[in-house]
Amino acid sequence: MEIKRYEGNGRMSRAVVHNNTVYLCGQTHGEGDVKKQTSEILGKIEELLNKYGSSKENILSVTIYLRDMKDFQDMNSVWDEWVESGFEPARACVEARLARENLLVEMSVIAATIE
Repeated sequence: MEIKRYEGNGRMSRAVVHNNTVYLCGQTHGEGDVKKQTSEILGKIEELLNKYGSSKENILSVTIYLRDMKDFQDMNSVWDEWVESGFEPARACVEARLARENLLVEMSVIAATIE
């Protein structure tokens, strides 16, 4: 069982592939309101999944961290447009203090690779 780590920086990897599964590090975008950040993050997630052998249709699980749960509805309005019917992943959403003040949302993704 080989473990492949991609785009490591000495602290973490942006993606790890093991056992037909892609694990993405937490994705953020530090500009704009929660809708803008969510949209940019989802674009990054899709790009990374495609780059490392998966797709948004193969997402198994997503953990979403919101700086403030008051943004839950706005984040979901973007999320709901992005997720295709029939391909909804398991998901958790929690309120959390994020690494920088300008970050309003962060998403961590686990996906199956495309066979």
